[in-house]
Amino acid sequence: MNDGVRDLIDGHWKQLESQKVSGERQVRLSELPVDTDEGRLAAAVDHEGYRHILVPIASHQSVRRSLNGPVLVLRKRPLEGMDSYQVYADLGCLRPDLHDLFTMLCADVLRTIGGLPHSPLKALYRVLDRWKELFRVQGAPLGTEQLAGLFGELTVLTRLLEIDSSAHRLWRGPRGHHHDFSALYDAVEVKASIGGEDRRVRIHGLEQLQPPVDGSLQLAWYDLRRTSEQGEGLLELIERALRLCDDESALLGLLAAIGFRSFDAAFYQDVRFLIIEERWYEVDASFPKLISNDLAKAGIPISVTDVNYTIDLSTEPPSLLEPTRVSEHLSSMIREAT
Repeated sequence: MNDGVRDLIDGHWKQLESQKVSGERQVRLSELPVDTDEGRLAAAVDHEGYRHILVPIASHQSVRRSLNGPVLVLRKRPLEGMDSYQVYADLGCLRPDLHDLFTMLCADVLRTIGGLPHSPLKALYRVLDRWKELFRVQGAPLGTEQLAGLFGELTVLTRLLEIDSSAHRLWRGPRGHHHDFSALYDAVEVKASIGGEDRRVRIHGLEQLQPPVDGSLQLAWYDLRRTSEQGEGLLELIERALRLCDDESALLGLLAAIGFRSFDAAFYQDVRFLIIEERWYEVDASFPKLISNDLAKAGIPISVTDVNYTIDLSTEPPSLLEPTRVSEHLSSMIREAT
């Protein structure tokens, strides 16, 4: 690491420390000579004398919450001056005895953001992830049906990420939620079939097609074909999602929860799918489904579990959704999450 960069940051902090911060919620800051599309980076010192590095971000972006601990704290911090307003990803060190290590970390942040000025938050996450030791247990490679399901969900995810780079937060299926994508009121369930002649989807559980309370649920169905040249490679689709996402580590964590780990990529080099057909449905009262309310009406105890069933979508109704209705639903989910 360049000693000059470390000395530069350290010099800014020492200058800031020479004057006490007046208010408990305030910080003193000094701009650093690193520009991004969102503004300049800054060094800062708070009321308690803790050092911070401020990375400018867009106001709609969220900041990773899992980092906060006894040494490092990462938070979203809006700062307003007489003629300015800027939102930052604020990385602070709560251990003065670790200032030397924090300076090295922040020098790495400056260098990395300098090479990725269009995505400063993503660059910050890359540095933090490089400094963490990650241990993952290798599992068996995903099977064909699992890969098809993952391909379908990633197809929807990339569409959401094209609207908002933080949309990976809506992908909740990998963490055990009954809907693949879910916001406050709206949700999407994704199904994929491989080489089938019928439009049949397998539903797992009584909650999978239960719309959110006071919200709406859409079902996306993909008919896929495993190919050698046509379509898109699974690894290509994952790379596209990572490029669009502002938190690569969070997305890799979601992929790992499903069973895809980056060090297993060699297993999936030849995995390609061609989308033969894509159909979207509104899961409303007229949509064929089985949910808890249906069991109650039929006098069947709700304690019945492990209910799996198949829906045939070969005929209408249910009717297909217009593309504009799908786009409106996805945009609504993004707004609910911001």
